[in-house]
Amino acid sequence: MRALRHSLTLIFCVLLVISCSSRNVIQMPSSNYGERVKSLVIHFTAIDYAKSVDALVKEGGLSAHYLVPESNDPSDPIGKPRVIQLVDENKRAWHAGKSYWQGRTGLNDHSIGIEIVNVPTCERDGQLGPSLAEHGNNRLCLFPDYDHKQIEVVIELAKDILARNPDIHPTAVVGHSDIAFDRKNDPGPRFPWYQLYQQGIGAWYDNDTLAHYWKQFNEQPASVGLIQAAFRAYGYGVVETGIKDSSTLNAVSAFQMHFLPWHVTGEPDSRTAAALFALLEKYFPASAENLLARYDKELQPSEAQVYEPKHGQIDTLVPDTEPTKRAFVTDRFAFKSYQGRGELIVEATEPTRAEIKVNGETLTLDQPFLPGTPYHYSLARRTRNGLNTLSVSQVEPSTAELRVTVPFPTLKDETAKYQQRFSAVDTLINQEVEAGFPGAVLLVVKDGAIIKRSAYGFARRYDENGQPLAMPQPMQTNTGFDLASNTKMFATTFALMRLVETGQLDVTKPIQYYLPEYQGDGREARRVSDLLSHKSGYAPEIPFHKPDNPLGPAFYSQDKQRTSELLITQVPFNIGNGLTTAYSDTNFMLLGLLVERITGLPLDQFCEEQLYTPLGLTHTRFNPLLKGHQHEEFAATELMGNTRGGRLDFPNIRTYTLQGEVHDEKAFHAMQGVAGHAGLFSTADDLAVMTQLLLNGGGYGNVQLFENSVLNAFIKPDNRFWSYGLGWRRAANGQNRWHFGPYASEQAFGHTGWTGTATVIDPALDLAVILLTNARHSPIVEDDDGNLQFTGKTFETGKYGSIVSLVYEAVLNR
Repeated sequence: MRALRHSLTLIFCVLLVISCSSRNVIQMPSSNYGERVKSLVIHFTAIDYAKSVDALVKEGGLSAHYLVPESNDPSDPIGKPRVIQLVDENKRAWHAGKSYWQGRTGLNDHSIGIEIVNVPTCERDGQLGPSLAEHGNNRLCLFPDYDHKQIEVVIELAKDILARNPDIHPTAVVGHSDIAFDRKNDPGPRFPWYQLYQQGIGAWYDNDTLAHYWKQFNEQPASVGLIQAAFRAYGYGVVETGIKDSSTLNAVSAFQMHFLPWHVTGEPDSRTAAALFALLEKYFPASAENLLARYDKELQPSEAQVYEPKHGQIDTLVPDTEPTKRAFVTDRFAFKSYQGRGELIVEATEPTRAEIKVNGETLTLDQPFLPGTPYHYSLARRTRNGLNTLSVSQVEPSTAELRVTVPFPTLKDETAKYQQRFSAVDTLINQEVEAGFPGAVLLVVKDGAIIKRSAYGFARRYDENGQPLAMPQPMQTNTGFDLASNTKMFATTFALMRLVETGQLDVTKPIQYYLPEYQGDGREARRVSDLLSHKSGYAPEIPFHKPDNPLGPAFYSQDKQRTSELLITQVPFNIGNGLTTAYSDTNFMLLGLLVERITGLPLDQFCEEQLYTPLGLTHTRFNPLLKGHQHEEFAATELMGNTRGGRLDFPNIRTYTLQGEVHDEKAFHAMQGVAGHAGLFSTADDLAVMTQLLLNGGGYGNVQLFENSVLNAFIKPDNRFWSYGLGWRRAANGQNRWHFGPYASEQAFGHTGWTGTATVIDPALDLAVILLTNARHSPIVEDDDGNLQFTGKTFETGKYGSIVSLVYEAVLNR
């Protein structure tokens, strides 16, 4: 019987296949299905009837399901509104393009499109360049009223479409600008959406609800992030970034043209928020409830954890309230110092006695310590170079507490003791200055002291034509320099290390965690650390400042906001993530924006207020000429702006000798002088403080920017690409001899800058070398292959490695 049943089953299956092949299909309807059409999209053609027919009917153009002409169009032989079907509703018309609505992309696949003949007049602001989108924020458009007879036809057509497509929700009757707000503005603010709503077509808010929310948001405005989330909840393809980026402003304009046509400002104000929440309450009440709960929470005082900075390398209360069970661990500390230097500061909460030892020797101190009086004690007779020990015990009474502080080492000037040691490096640089090299400043830090500080040559030597000036400007030891890519380290990486210290940044997280709009084309896989170690896959640079850049006019920008948005959302990758390192300005331009997004401050303001000012650095600045400094304070760079001697040209190019203005074109033109990869100016002495801070493990004096553990995480070699840490370049056992010379230890790290700057920090020798040159302030020649070359870069001083090598020999060959 079992074999018989099996045979019958086979026969039945064969008959079923035969019946299917003859189209005799057996129907077994499922309860699990939906309609294909989910949206109705309204457009205007922006051209007359005849041109609309050409664009929508002829091969190679676009299409829509329906076209509705207007009355008295001279190009229309019939001259009255009517419904013209161009594509069957069951087929895919090409009307929406790149689009998004309520979680769906590519609305051509599941929408019906109606094109209405209506012709606005628009003018573009040509000064903003060809890369701008079509949206109305960048154009002045005059929108004519719609023909009322034409609208009557549209209403009847829409009713018919909705009757046949029950899955089109009222909120899914939208305009082209709603689904593609970054590039479209149709059907414009004159389209009578409310009239359609009165006929049962589309969505609209209730006036009483609108008034309620308007009063609420007038008294307590909603945050930009909340408004962005509300737009997303309603259906718009807005990414919550927390800032008023151009995409959000475009979405606001599209929404206002639809629901507030008398108030198209492009600003997410209280009226806009009120209309948006009134719609959500009516059509998506659960989303409205969740968003309002968030709104109430955001109005509450922040409960964010307060970061408590340390005011020295030791800054602690003793005795420890949670002592370890190990007998000789509690209330013992290590600190860095130098022989004959160092200070101990003690503050008490009540009259207190204690035994304090440094390097095993008990200090003779005035006791008891009295409250309200900080006690300062010199440790000059107790300290040694390197690691020192401190212990506190026998604190009495048992209720007492002492705050014990030991500041970080600060620099001493001992240049007079070492004048003869650096004769070889002095001879080389002076000989090259005699031969035409423009100038340099060299500063060397060793064991907490400045042992070399010299200026050579000229801050400004040549005129715009490459001829020697009759009265050249001498180089001074306090001359400021354009640090170029040393900006990456002493601004952006310093800022990132500080943010890791304060718990605001985790470099292992995806970039998208901090920049939500950083998505698509593999961006989601990139981590902050991939940018820092130059293995993200970006090309070396994107010359945004040039209309003819390799990515085309869409990537031309001399506006910081637009450049920023291109960096975050558009710049393509050159290779895959993590395959190799490719040194790229793009990485650090993005990291600079990351700092700005996390802190809510411009990069220059954060660095200058939170990093440099606490350290007492008054000459380390972005855009110094805008902050009270004069041209003469700085070493000059290129002779004729960015023209390479008149050989290059692009809009707004500078043609004068650059002095106190960042040379890098992307930083100057596309980022207004403040960028993560370039733009910082500083002096040798200011940099000496920052290099000593690094040698100290993250602090200087009473200021700690980051823990030594944070510094170690940034300077340690990448697991695969040893010549990079996180941001920092490394000596890498000789791989970077051109920069670090042949003697640098495996611990050495630093960076260089295109203008002619180099820094080396070598913890193994407690050594820092700062070489600042204006090598690019020199005539430009063409080599045999036609390549342009700055003559300053043909000298050893302009190539770094030889100077660094001679400095190491002066230090080591004692």
